[in-house]
Amino acid sequence: MLPADHPVVPPPRIGVLLVNLGTPDAPTPGAVRRYLKEFLWDRRVVEIPRAVWWPILNLIILNTRPRKSAHAYSQVWTPDGSPLAAITKEQANGLQLRLGQGVMVSWAMRYGNPAIGAELQRMKDAGCDRVLVAPLYPQYSAATTATAIDAIGAQLAAMRWQPALRTLPPYYDDAAHIEALRTDTARQLQALAFKPEVLLLSFHGMPERTLHLGDPYHCQCQKTGRLLAEALKADFPDLRIEVTFQSRFGKAKWLEPATDAVLAAEGANGTKRLAIAAPGFSADCLETREELAIRGKEQFLAAGGAEFAALDCLNAGDAGLAMLETLVRRELAGWF
Repeated sequence: MLPADHPVVPPPRIGVLLVNLGTPDAPTPGAVRRYLKEFLWDRRVVEIPRAVWWPILNLIILNTRPRKSAHAYSQVWTPDGSPLAAITKEQANGLQLRLGQGVMVSWAMRYGNPAIGAELQRMKDAGCDRVLVAPLYPQYSAATTATAIDAIGAQLAAMRWQPALRTLPPYYDDAAHIEALRTDTARQLQALAFKPEVLLLSFHGMPERTLHLGDPYHCQCQKTGRLLAEALKADFPDLRIEVTFQSRFGKAKWLEPATDAVLAAEGANGTKRLAIAAPGFSADCLETREELAIRGKEQFLAAGGAEFAALDCLNAGDAGLAMLETLVRRELAGWF
């Protein structure tokens, strides 16, 4: 029997922490500047010597980019915040319902709020002595998956009583992921008012040098694209499917072909009906709802295209949540 003055120790629980990239707290230049400063100062994100990068970031980028990015965020902001935050919260809530009260499901952002470290501590305080950390990146990259795990490590270093941890592996070629993409992509394509000639599968870009340094991201994106194209072939035999990379930034050479360049080329070369999907994103965000759905449409139509559709990510739909449940239950084996 515990003595009367013993501190309260909550009963042990299992936790699942969904992690996504991040978002500013508001669509304002100030909030965006704080977010970009944290994001772009990460050595995993920008692999340039600090002495070179500091003046570029602080004297140029953070004085010019926040206002432009804030305008972009304002075009897609929701009553519940940024699309990425609102949807990741929905995913956590949906997964909680599927797993039941035997597991505590939470969510966090690598940059911005809720912060990974604070959320992991909150889960431990609630009794979670075993936690599955689930980075919601289907394809592994040092700039996404690895930096999320770095943040977990930093929090663990500050904790006296650490929980036991597992991490969700990349799931770029997992059968459950490909089937979820196939089901949801087919549903959206069939609901369109037009029949696309081309489907672009747009993945977030990375500097090309990351590929040569050993990052598997490019290869994993290509495999996801190939497997999804094969899965869609039976229902859409005449649909041409191409893999592209978006969000180029700076003067360095990035992974190609670039989404914006391909959109312009397709329109100029006679493609009239085009759809675009983003199977590297687990949830819609600025890069899908503004860069693809708004600017991508403008680029395609300006180049000569006639009909354009940006498909939703898996988000918190049935196919996406069923996939998450499958992956999470697999990784919790022996715990739950």
